[in-house]
This record gives sequence, structure tokens and C-alpha cells, in this order.
Amino acid sequence: MKALANVVEPNLKKSIVDLGLVDNIRVEGNNIFFRVKVSNPAMHGRKRMAEACEFAIQRVLGGEFKVEAEVVPISPDEASEDTRRILPGVKYIVAVASGKGGVGKSTVAVNLAAGLAQLGHSVGLVDADIYGPSAPTMLDLVNEKPVTTKVEDKEYIKPLEAYGVKVLSIGFFTDGDQAVVWRGPMASKALNQLFNDAWWGKLDYMIIDLPPGTGDIHLSLVQNIPLTGAIIVSTPQEVALADARKGVAMFTLPSVNVPVLGLIENMAWFSPDGNPENKHYIFGREGTRNLAERLKVPFLGEIPLIQGIREAGDVGRPSALQQGTMAAEVWSEIIHTFVERVNGAKTSVPAGISPASN
Repeated sequence: MKALANVVEPNLKKSIVDLGLVDNIRVEGNNIFFRVKVSNPAMHGRKRMAEACEFAIQRVLGGEFKVEAEVVPISPDEASEDTRRILPGVKYIVAVASGKGGVGKSTVAVNLAAGLAQLGHSVGLVDADIYGPSAPTMLDLVNEKPVTTKVEDKEYIKPLEAYGVKVLSIGFFTDGDQAVVWRGPMASKALNQLFNDAWWGKLDYMIIDLPPGTGDIHLSLVQNIPLTGAIIVSTPQEVALADARKGVAMFTLPSVNVPVLGLIENMAWFSPDGNPENKHYIFGREGTRNLAERLKVPFLGEIPLIQGIREAGDVGRPSALQQGTMAAEVWSEIIHTFVERVNGAKTSVPAGISPASN
């Protein structure tokens, strides 16, 4: 182990011993056997690791020792914040999704990120909504452009920062008045650059604002990014709930297999000014809560239809940060519930949930 401590995992830039990637050690006479895990599944990468291990041991113990290293890829289940190739150093990676557009998914993602940062967490936000990026407006970063930074002789995109949140959005790289007309593979490639070619550093939470729907971009993203889990946003009416159910079903596909941390209901009710107890259920009552119960996933909370939330988003000042307001109280409850769920991070839905089921 002392000899192998000199071997560095090339993608993770740390000793394979410090990362806990060496196990199953066995010594029989002058024959040394062990297993080492690597982040690069390619055969040439595994061969180089075996050669590096053999060289390190023979340099310390002598050339008469025969080394047999079984080099295997790190499985997704074993990957930690220190041993991932994508977003190393990020503790929790959570996608915010919705079955359809217009239900407030981006509002939830932005306020969740800002509220977590206000609590003292280090937070990143990726606005992955290719065709309708909202983060630049909601975080007062319109017309801002990221720069590059050099880390260990490699150039990376440096995320912008607002309200303590590191942010990247497709909207930073396109003309705000120009429609983004990209085919799926091009959009997926652009999104992957926001994760692989950016320097995020150490983060407690990475929030990903997914595009609405359940298309190929979603599948590509959730299969490539090591998600801790996902939350689904919906409004209470049946037409939105049907799509929310499809969103839940997507994350439970065997090829995706991402825990569903819970559902959030937006635009739950409206109360006239000065009369908060007088609730008007414009879009239906408790539809998302009932759906969560049927699917046996947590319900994370309700967000009323509050004018201040809309106004705050339009001017780029998250309502979660406006202390003393009803909106801030609502966000505070949801954020604390969210933190509890992420720390558990074991909830999904039973196998066999079908988008077409009632």
C-alpha cells in the first residue's frame, strides 16, 4: 500500500490509496495480487494503470516480485464526490424537472439554489433548459458572459456568481432574442460542456434546471450525470399532473434509475391581499400532494400563487431571500424539507409505475 500510494489516478489527480481504490490484496511468495478501480473504463487507460502499479511496487520492493493488478472501472454505485469523473468535489447533484412547461420549475430551481446558499452551503446551478433558459433573468445576469480560468494548465469555463450561487446557463452563450434551433445531439453536447468543461470546485449542492418534458436531452443528461436524485414540480390541475407522472416514470426507468426525492406543487392557491386565510384554489386542490401519495414518494411542499414571487423573478432577485415575506417563509419550509430528503436520498417509486396509469 505504501508503494501504491505513489500512483495517481490520472483523472482524479489523487493517490489511488488516498481515494480508497485499492482492495483485495493477496501476497503468495513473490506474487502480489490486488484490484484497483479507475474512473476511465477504456482498455488503454486500465492497461496504463496496471503498468503504473507494477512499476511502483517493483521500484519499492524489487524487480523479483511479480505483480498482477486487476483494473476495473468504478461503478456508478461506488462513485463518491471524490471519485467521479464528472463534477468531482460536488456532494449532492439534484435535478429539478417537470413533465410540462410553465409550471414554475425554473422558479423552484433558482430559489432553491439561492436559499441553500443563504443557509451557508456552497451551491452551483446549471440552467439546462436549452430552448428557454431562465437563470440569466431570474438571477440578474442578463448580458453577462463567463470567462475562462486555468487550473493545472487546462482552461475551464468559470461560472458566474449571483447571491452566492455559481451559475452557468446556455443563455450566457446565445443571443437573448435569438431562438435556439438545435437538434438533440448538438444540444446534449452543449449541455455536457457546462459540466465537463467548467471549473465548479467543491460544492455542497449542484442544482440542475432540466428542460420540461421527457425527451432525448433528458435521457442523455441523467444517464451521464451522477445524480443524487430528482424533484418534480407540478401545478394541481389534471393536465399538469398527467405530465408530472411521466416525469416520475422517466427517472424510474431501468436505464435511468434515479431516486425521486419528492414532488413540489406550485400555484397551489391564491389569497387576496390582506386576507391570507381566504384561499382560492384556482387550478384545483392538492392534486400534486395526492399524486405523491399514490406514487408513494415524498411531498416536499406547496407554493401559493404569490405576485411577489413573479415580480422577484422578473427583476432577478430571488424571493427566497426577501426576509419577512410570505414567499420567503414558504421557500424556507421547502428548502429545509429538501435538505432532509437529500441527506436520506434513498426514495424512488415502486418498479412498474407507468405514465399511462391513473
